Amino acid sequence: MDALPASAVSMPCSPAIDVWFVLPPGVVLLDFAGAAEAFRIAARFGAPFRLHTTAAIEPGQAVDTSIGPGLSGVEPLPERVGPGALLVVCGVAGDAATHDTRGTRAITSWLRRLAPLPRLACVCSGALIAARAGLLEGRRCTTHHTLVEALREIAPHAEVLDSRVFVEDGHICTSAGITAGIDLALHLIAQMASPRLSVEVAREMVVYLRRAPDDPALSPWLEGRNHMDARVHHVQDALARAPERAWTLAQLAGLGHMSVRTLTRRFRDAAGMSVHDYHARLRVAVARQALANGNSVEAAAERAGIGSPRHLRRLWKNHAEATPGAHRRI
Repeated sequence: MDALPASAVSMPCSPAIDVWFVLPPGVVLLDFAGAAEAFRIAARFGAPFRLHTTAAIEPGQAVDTSIGPGLSGVEPLPERVGPGALLVVCGVAGDAATHDTRGTRAITSWLRRLAPLPRLACVCSGALIAARAGLLEGRRCTTHHTLVEALREIAPHAEVLDSRVFVEDGHICTSAGITAGIDLALHLIAQMASPRLSVEVAREMVVYLRRAPDDPALSPWLEGRNHMDARVHHVQDALARAPERAWTLAQLAGLGHMSVRTLTRRFRDAAGMSVHDYHARLRVAVARQALANGNSVEAAAERAGIGSPRHLRRLWKNHAEATPGAHRRI
């Protein structure tokens, strides 16, 4: 467990990002532990995350949890957090009434005082705490399915969505019940560090991002990875590490220790697409990043190993929206 993967990112010059887990009284342990483990593993693999736990407590006081045993070593709420920090507000077990306590009210007041508000993620019923601070008004959001109506009452001007794993609106994210916090954490790791690193963390945790039918499309780096076929994962890892390479099916089948015919069948069954389509989507993602960095269409095609702008445009038409030129940063 936690062995450094061959594709672990190296960010020696990246500034540290403080991730503050805000624990209300009666915190649901999996709300906290699931997301925290994802960020811890990401830091172990090279991301510049520094993890903190904080609560509305006095120094040395433990935090009550949903299953009884308290958590020690938690810091009192800080006077301020850096503008580049991430706050993760965890949820509380029980109905809406359990979120209106002295401890949660203290967290609500603390959130109101923070200016400017850093990036905020709410796990499960943590959204109710953010809503009481007025942070969700006018935003799209979600929470545990049993608390959706309560969230609508607390934040009448928010667009509260149900049947969603998580919702992102600007710098504020909210997630559904409990384990959805892991999905949200993987999404944030992909954004704040690296999509490839998010894949490594997901593999370490043996979990991949889920989506409801109307959720945004997956990143190409995470798409097609929600399966348990280790040999197909091995082939996908090779493609993700060198998408610009002109891989042949025979080479990839050799890496997976199977025949080309078996690779073709198992890959489609596991990933929901062909090897060719999977490789093409990764190449388009590389080209998209090159264009966003100001490269020409010709240079982006070369970086993605596609060979020509014409070929890039053909792949783009099949696997992305608009045109390559529309994504170029001038």
